[in-house]
Amino acid sequence: MAAPTLYFKQIQIGPMQNFTYLIGDTTSREALVVDAAWDIPAIVRIAEQDGYTINKALLTHYHQDHLGGDFQGYKIPGAAELLEQVKAKVYVNKAEAPFLHRIAGLSTSDIVQVEGGDTTNVGNIKVTFIHTPGHTPGSQCFLVENCLVAGDTLFIGSCGRVDLPGSSPEDMYYSLQTLSKLADETILYPGHNYSGQPSDTIAHQRRHNMYLNLSSKTLQEFMSVMG
Repeated sequence: MAAPTLYFKQIQIGPMQNFTYLIGDTTSREALVVDAAWDIPAIVRIAEQDGYTINKALLTHYHQDHLGGDFQGYKIPGAAELLEQVKAKVYVNKAEAPFLHRIAGLSTSDIVQVEGGDTTNVGNIKVTFIHTPGHTPGSQCFLVENCLVAGDTLFIGSCGRVDLPGSSPEDMYYSLQTLSKLADETILYPGHNYSGQPSDTIAHQRRHNMYLNLSSKTLQEFMSVMG
């Protein structure tokens, strides 16, 4: 039997330059979606046009531009609307599970709580959860083969804000150190298109992203001022 081949699609969507990801197995034609928000019909349609069925939804963190929900008087479609269209569960770090009902109206039965080091599969493709607190307490990244989907933890040339409720510069430092130790050839895929560059290698970011090279004290002081 042939080994499974990775299907990986990056979709820029919404007014905040978010990236949503479709990840699947070309043999089983199953796919999961990461941070489905803003235009759920378009995301589902892209998967279907490519011949995939979405059966899992992974969440990097609970902010509305990634999860959906009410944001400054505007209703952002997200995970709740996705579950109206596909049969799936939402995988979230256990630190953030309590927020999902209040923010997006998800029920306990809609959610699978995970921890760092846990894994799940889409078809025969393995996905590893990496807990990376700092931007939020339960921020998590997903490692799929040599692809790192990093949410708002690590961007191209920068990292996520730590001046928001639940943020922690100290936690962010240790999370960035964890990601910097990944293999050189690991490809970083961020949660927003803030740089105009959709991806980069960890090796290149280690050399050129200042946030991966500051000491803990300097990083905390700098980020506390700059956000």
